Amino acid sequence: LAKHPYVNIFKYVRVEEWKRSAKEGDVSAYTDKTLKCPVFRIRGPVPDNSYILLPKNSSQSLGLTGRFFYLLFRPTPGKYFVVHLDVAAGEGQVVRISFSNTFKEFKSTATWLQFPFLCLVGPAPTSVRWTCLMLDLQLTLSDYLSRSYIHLKNIKLCANMTVKNMFTSDLLLDPGVSFSQAKLMGLTSSQGTGAIPREMSFPVPKGGSWHDLYDYIRYSYRYSLLPDPILRLNRIIGFGGATFKCALWSKSGDEVVYPCHAIIVSMKISSNQQRFFIGHTDKVSALAFNGNTTLLASAQTGNNSVVRVWNYHKANCVAMFRTHAHSLSCLSFSYGGGILCGVGKDKHNKTMVVVWNTLNVSKGGEVSILAKTHTDVDIHTMKVAFFDDTRMVSCGRGNIRLWRVRNGTLRSCPVNLDEYQTLDFTDKCETNLTPYASTRSGHIFEIDYSSVVIKNVRRLLPAQTQHADRREKWTFNTGPGIAINSISVSSSFCATGSEDGFLRLWPFDFSTVFLEAEHEGPVSTALISFDSLRVLAATSTGNLGFLDVSSRGCNTLMRSHTDTVLGFSVDGIHRHLTTASSDGTVRIWNMDSLHQLYDFVSEDSPCSVAFHPGEQIFSCGFSSGTVRVFAISSAKLLADHEYHRGEVVGLAFSPDGEFMYSADSQGSLALYNSSEEEHSVIKVVCTERAPDALTVSSDSRCLAFVGPSEYTVTVADARTLDELLHVDVSILDVESPRLDSALKVCFPPASTKHLLVATSGNKILWVCTKTGRLLRELSKVHKHHCSSLAVSDDGRFLLTAGHNAVKVWDYNMQLDINSQVMFIGHSHPIRQLSFTPDQLGVISVGDAIFLWDFLANPVNSTAHIGLAILYNNLTDTEVDDIQLSNGMPRKTAPLPSSPPPRLDISSIDRVGHRGKFVFCSSASACSSCLWWTVGLADQSGTLSPEAQEEGIKLKAVIGYNGNGRGNMVWSPDQGLFAYSCGCVVVVEDLHTGSQRHLQGHREEISCLAVTNDAQTIASAGGTNSSRSLISIWDVQSGTCRRSVSYHSGAIQCLAFSRDDRFFLSVGDFSDPEVALWSSKNFQMLSSVRVSGPIHDAAFSPSAASQMACVGTDGVYFCFIHTQGQDADLKVQRVKTPAEVGDVELTALCYHVDDFLFTGTNRGHVCTWDVRTQRCLMTWEADEGEIGVLLCRGNRLLTGSNTRWLRLWEVEAVQSLKAEEKGRAVVLEQEIMLDGATVSASFDNTMDMGIVGTTAGTLWYINWSDNSNIRLVSGHKTKVNDVAFSFDESHFATCSEDGSVRVWSTSSYELVVQFQVLNQACDCVCWSPFSSADSTYVAGGYSDGTVRIFRLASTEMEMKLHPHHVAISAIQYSANGHVILSAGKNGLVAVSSLVNGATIRVIKDHKGAMITTIQCVIEQCKNFGLEGNDLWLATSADRRVSVWAADWMKDKCNLLDWLSFPAPAHFTGDSLPPSMASFCPADHSLVVYTGYGVEKELSFYSLTKKQIIKKISFPHWATCISLSSKSHLVAVGSHERVLKLIKSTSGRFQDFLQHSDSLQTCQFSPSGTLLFSVAYNEILLWEVRGL
Repeated sequence: LAKHPYVNIFKYVRVEEWKRSAKEGDVSAYTDKTLKCPVFRIRGPVPDNSYILLPKNSSQSLGLTGRFFYLLFRPTPGKYFVVHLDVAAGEGQVVRISFSNTFKEFKSTATWLQFPFLCLVGPAPTSVRWTCLMLDLQLTLSDYLSRSYIHLKNIKLCANMTVKNMFTSDLLLDPGVSFSQAKLMGLTSSQGTGAIPREMSFPVPKGGSWHDLYDYIRYSYRYSLLPDPILRLNRIIGFGGATFKCALWSKSGDEVVYPCHAIIVSMKISSNQQRFFIGHTDKVSALAFNGNTTLLASAQTGNNSVVRVWNYHKANCVAMFRTHAHSLSCLSFSYGGGILCGVGKDKHNKTMVVVWNTLNVSKGGEVSILAKTHTDVDIHTMKVAFFDDTRMVSCGRGNIRLWRVRNGTLRSCPVNLDEYQTLDFTDKCETNLTPYASTRSGHIFEIDYSSVVIKNVRRLLPAQTQHADRREKWTFNTGPGIAINSISVSSSFCATGSEDGFLRLWPFDFSTVFLEAEHEGPVSTALISFDSLRVLAATSTGNLGFLDVSSRGCNTLMRSHTDTVLGFSVDGIHRHLTTASSDGTVRIWNMDSLHQLYDFVSEDSPCSVAFHPGEQIFSCGFSSGTVRVFAISSAKLLADHEYHRGEVVGLAFSPDGEFMYSADSQGSLALYNSSEEEHSVIKVVCTERAPDALTVSSDSRCLAFVGPSEYTVTVADARTLDELLHVDVSILDVESPRLDSALKVCFPPASTKHLLVATSGNKILWVCTKTGRLLRELSKVHKHHCSSLAVSDDGRFLLTAGHNAVKVWDYNMQLDINSQVMFIGHSHPIRQLSFTPDQLGVISVGDAIFLWDFLANPVNSTAHIGLAILYNNLTDTEVDDIQLSNGMPRKTAPLPSSPPPRLDISSIDRVGHRGKFVFCSSASACSSCLWWTVGLADQSGTLSPEAQEEGIKLKAVIGYNGNGRGNMVWSPDQGLFAYSCGCVVVVEDLHTGSQRHLQGHREEISCLAVTNDAQTIASAGGTNSSRSLISIWDVQSGTCRRSVSYHSGAIQCLAFSRDDRFFLSVGDFSDPEVALWSSKNFQMLSSVRVSGPIHDAAFSPSAASQMACVGTDGVYFCFIHTQGQDADLKVQRVKTPAEVGDVELTALCYHVDDFLFTGTNRGHVCTWDVRTQRCLMTWEADEGEIGVLLCRGNRLLTGSNTRWLRLWEVEAVQSLKAEEKGRAVVLEQEIMLDGATVSASFDNTMDMGIVGTTAGTLWYINWSDNSNIRLVSGHKTKVNDVAFSFDESHFATCSEDGSVRVWSTSSYELVVQFQVLNQACDCVCWSPFSSADSTYVAGGYSDGTVRIFRLASTEMEMKLHPHHVAISAIQYSANGHVILSAGKNGLVAVSSLVNGATIRVIKDHKGAMITTIQCVIEQCKNFGLEGNDLWLATSADRRVSVWAADWMKDKCNLLDWLSFPAPAHFTGDSLPPSMASFCPADHSLVVYTGYGVEKELSFYSLTKKQIIKKISFPHWATCISLSSKSHLVAVGSHERVLKLIKSTSGRFQDFLQHSDSLQTCQFSPSGTLLFSVAYNEILLWEVRGL
């Protein structure tokens, strides 16, 4: 039976007639008040005695082949229920699948599977809700019985329950997603998913959430968290750990290798790009390279000390072996890499030296010990001699020794030091067979290998300072020497690193210092590069850098904390990271370059830090209880508070930046006013226990903390600290033998109704913030306590940290494998982790600072199949009121930065007439009332203009509808080229680019067809919820000859017969019917309904009476029998061949000689003999679904959703025989396009043609030279903004896909495209008064950045980051000196175009999204203020601010502040936007529209301080634009109407050419052109005037 998209089972068996179904016991029908539809109630004390059985007789079968079974039911409270499904399996077996709340555990036999209803074990509770239950029948049989699934045989629903319906489908459907949401999310049936069909869905009130009202249970569908891995280590800020003496050069000198605790880092010195060697579980204590740096050896400290050998270039470990030492302090490779020696301590703290044979390690060979010995001498360093692999030199306190391996033993010989036996030797190096050794007293020793004696001794002394009271001179044996920690030699010079912080370069006689560099701490390592051009220096204070010998410049590679990092905070606007550490410092880092920007040092130990969300301010809490607030830009201390008695363990700002909170270890909690510079204390409260975990909700309303006891979590009002809720976590798990205490709390950003609590029982609890109810519990989160947790902004992912591991979880816990574990190399417990503000990364801190790429955003996770039982019951039934953060008006207006003039708004008499607006424009008639309510005449209808009287005429359509199929036609002989975009058919001249437009559809056009003489075009438009319209167009005149309607849903395809006698239309899956029409009068001749959806249809090119269709159930061969004027359609269905498997046929085309090609959804092409209706051969032409097939002669074209367009030679098909399968076709050429192929048309030789893709592109394809040219291009996703250049030669568009596209106004061709990945571009603007060489386009992006592109060079000129939230509006100042941008949080940033710095932030609209910014040139002295820039900002809370500015003098003053009233409640889905604009003819007039008492346009006078004119609308406006001439106003609405109004007379016209609601309209600067945009449809209009 049909299974796509679904089968309504009750409708299929006509259950209400009880002819094909049976009922027994107490079964009745009634109308449910919740669902508002008829349902069946099954009641009875014994479940098996009352039931509904489908079908009626057990000998019959439903034959439902859909994979997923859906049951819409509600268990009866306090009762039991049972559901039985009998399923036909492979080998003729019937298996019963049952689930019930009477089953306590899972049981299975060869023929029966019993599943407990885990979410309701035992009688159903009184709170049980209507439930959508899904069962994966195919996977259940496969996983539990290893059997294949054939079909669903029968169903038995037993008491006690109420049932709405049941259905089967091959799609995994989400009941919580509406059809519109599924469309926005890209959930389509081709992806195997979508929304629940409307007749199967549960009702949800407007503004409500499905999951708040109902439950969704999924059996047998397993998800795993993807991608895997979901985290990728990007960068580490840190150096050292066990030692600061390990830092090495690569052979090429372009990379530096160093340890960072348990990870080894290789950093490119030119770009700071890092590679990682991950595998050690404790701190790395030693590193060594072989001579050509192809092998790297590393050792870790601790009881489990191991040595790893790495292939350096591939960063993979080639060998790992234990050292039998507690820790290794030194490693050294021989030059060739065949010998590795190491020095460490054994468990008795005795020095041990080991030599390993590593000759074959790079080839996978084992590592063996050549020699091992214990010694009592102290060894600081030991190195293999470069001239002999069996010899080593070591040095330490009081000794220098030469070692040698012989016959498996390791022997040493001490160098005779004479009077120097008490010196402490620190390092050793060698050159030209001469070893050098350094000491802490400043001595440099040269050793003679052959005689084992000292060859020369020098002592390095600091420069002497002359003092009057000191006359003795330092000698070789007196005075303080330079304490040398490290020495390195090259063929040219020697380098030393010393305790006094200096890196010094010396000649070999050490007579003078020819170059030195001072560092912030003792230099622990000095190493000359192989080319002697650079010297690497590391310090014991955690700094790493190098000295460029030729330029004498110092370069810092890395700075780091020297102790545990306690916490961090991120400034998302400037991408700064601040950290507090146990080393006593607070540091600020640049997250892009990893450079340290600031270092705050205090005698008091910092404990916690927090960045202000909107300003360059951060606060720091100290162990003494002090809280200090710093301004970064001015390095100024803003506040210093000492209210706390103990260590400050918690510190946070509210997301809106209005308040700051701090908590100490003694139990006090403080609230500060962070809107004031001094951050004054508002309130201090005391608890019995320290609230060491603070979290603020995303709407800044609630504060949660642990306290007053360790078992209690408190939710308080974030503005007053008044307690709202106490949750005792110790009693939430009554079965636990121990009392659970709370450790951490976290508000998820996407919901204020949940609070996450991490407990000492290694659990995470989801708690309702309104009732304290436990919503969900996650056990065994980590092996150790959860030390930190964070939730992504979109509420999809949860991060947890336990000890030194990070886990990423699916936040909704709806997957079978809900987490991924990352043992990321932290050698100490992780103290804090969080997502980065752009959600593209993760930061974790502990021993160091780790920055990760988070790979799951913005791509959604995908599913893996398996078995699981999942239960969605997270959201509490109590739903919070609409919150201000969702765009609702604020209860009070924000306080402007300067007092605005008094606003006097007067009432106006208004009368609305269809076709004309009449209003009063005299101020004398105004009264003094502030707000008003006036009745409005009905204007629900639209007024379309008469022909030749249109105020605007469609000039061009920009783009192509990639959502259609077969919606492009091309006739190369007649020169006809046509395609659809939205509701319009575009007929374009390929030579000149001029367009003609066929207009008349009211819904999006899905497909086109053209007669063979190219004189007639047929177009079909419609939706699944309405009857489709087929329009027949005369190509020459452009008029509609006829419109017919038959199909109840959308139309899948259209086709004309070869002789143009017949016309074919096919309905989509909702109405799978084939209709045959006469092309003469377009009267329907015959129709046939088939069992399953049809995907494609075509007439035979050789036989006019033959045609074929393909769909889910195979191929349909159709024959037309005519008798006079009548015709009858006969259909013969043939199943798909078994060798291609379970597939759907998706496309077809005829070969000229009685052959038919069909394509499948898995990439197969099947060749059929039309006469015998037999499949002769198949081949795999693609890996994805083939959507287009086209045959010309012996060449076949295939286009698929893998983006490949392939050309095949099929000449051998003409002589094809059954036994010759597999030798018929040859792939000639292929081209990859930008999307799936949806339409194609080629000439008779298949040499050239035109192809349409889902990316909204039409390509010209030339197979002869294998080229492709973009003919028509459009946006695939929603267009957010459009703007004309000031000379109108170009226009720019921006889209959700992150692209900014620049088009030519004259040719409508795409000139250049600027693409930013993983971001949406929400607004775009042009630079004013620009020449051809200095034209710039600026775009505002969802990550808070502004990117400025130069048109001449087609490159990005500048990137600014003035916001930490998405930018909603952007505009150059009128004179082009600055650029103004606004974020969705209401902040307006003024940025310099010279250096990109933010020079001013305007906060007057804070908290409400800015929808409009406009700047004009106007002498502001007319309003009593200084400046020549007049600009306004409009926010979503219906407020408009008008400003006068002189940016050259850094002046910006508030001129006026407007607030417009509105009713308290809005009945629609979302509030209409607030929009305002200066009147082009008179800048003293501000035109406003938005949600209010009436649907109207208001004209406000800045000079009179009152509204002087109003125009009423029939619909809420979604966009407006004012023309600079003719007093025209363009208004768009959700009702898809573009309204053109003449503001002086009130005359208007309506235009309905769009297929979706309008979101943007824009006049050109001259007023001669107009753009209107609906989703991705862009229409360009020529303005004629009214």
